[in-house]
Amino acid sequence: MERLTEILLMLYAFAVPWEYAFDLGEPVGNAARIVGVLLLLAVVPLMLLRRQMRAPGAMQWLVLALGIYFSCSYLWTIDPQTTLDKMRAYFQVMMVVWIAWEVAETPGHLRWLLRAFVGGCWVLAGLTVLSYLSAGAPEIERIRFVAEGMDPNDVARFLDFGFPLATLLFATEEQWLVRLLAIGYVPVGLMAVLLTASRGGFSAGLAALLGSAILLVSWRPRAASAVFAGLTVTAGAIFLFIPGESLARLATIPQEVGGGDLNDRLNIWRAGWHAFAGAPWWGYGAGTYTTAAGLAPGDTAHNTVMAVLVTGGVAGLTIFVATVVAAVWAVARTTGLLRIALGTALAVWGITSMVGSVEENRTTWLLFGVIAVAGRLAVERSAVLARAFSGTGSEEPAAQLYPVR
Repeated sequence: MERLTEILLMLYAFAVPWEYAFDLGEPVGNAARIVGVLLLLAVVPLMLLRRQMRAPGAMQWLVLALGIYFSCSYLWTIDPQTTLDKMRAYFQVMMVVWIAWEVAETPGHLRWLLRAFVGGCWVLAGLTVLSYLSAGAPEIERIRFVAEGMDPNDVARFLDFGFPLATLLFATEEQWLVRLLAIGYVPVGLMAVLLTASRGGFSAGLAALLGSAILLVSWRPRAASAVFAGLTVTAGAIFLFIPGESLARLATIPQEVGGGDLNDRLNIWRAGWHAFAGAPWWGYGAGTYTTAAGLAPGDTAHNTVMAVLVTGGVAGLTIFVATVVAAVWAVARTTGLLRIALGTALAVWGITSMVGSVEENRTTWLLFGVIAVAGRLAVERSAVLARAFSGTGSEEPAAQLYPVR
């Protein structure tokens, strides 16, 4: 049962980046939802067999508090049906923070989680590039290319998370095939980000690549120079294949930041701020931003803080901010290359949360869950964790990384 649960957790991490590219519709749902249900069905009996649970950390208590708070918002919501739907959605996306905490026990488990997520990013990048290569003549004039069923901004954000994690695997893996796949993701992922023409995603991607560069220099400065040279040549070649219209859209970033309306986001945020003034302490209820702000159906807050502030009020935002602080603290407890990689991923999350509503996203809570596990291992198995991600080429014995059941 334990091995099955571990495999399902890895499959979940693998499926999250490209989840909406495989969607069977209600009541089955997308790839990550399907694996998530199987994972939950495996974890519950596992806990009953163990007859004990791991002592929750700060992250787990805060996520539980946030989930309970938004569930309680059903009592005062202005849209009961939407809040009810969001209550189920929050449980589905937040549960991985607890499950990863219970299942991932060793640095080896953490490594496999990172491998699985980067593998999922590879799939997403491949589907995005394929959507461009398969575009017919009437479609080639399109500006934005994404995997079927995916949102361009979400795709770019998911791909950005893969850069520092793939670089970490390149620096710390023993097998050359895995290392080549890890470093190979960087140019392919960059091409996919450019094809999405997501301005927020591209900006966060630059931060992700900067963090990846710092990681490489911290690892081996001389080897990093060779990697930089190869990636620079590859990136230059990639730009030749990106449609001019996509690059032109990305070139408007300074204009939008300097004097634009950020693709109408400023008006959306103003509407949200006016709504917040009407219910500042407890908010309007989970999932009610569009109704409270008087926006068109299907629109979103395009800002995570504003979304939580309007739907959960100051109380909800306080819990959410405390959760983010717990994630920062967990990263601070790690060391070396692992700290750089996770810190960069968290910084990318922070940048993208400014222009997107990511509090309901599975990637957000998977990232927080992985960070919480890394922070715990940094305390419980600090020496083993440090050596496992040191990049010195020396691995711990299998008995230490993957304990015998």
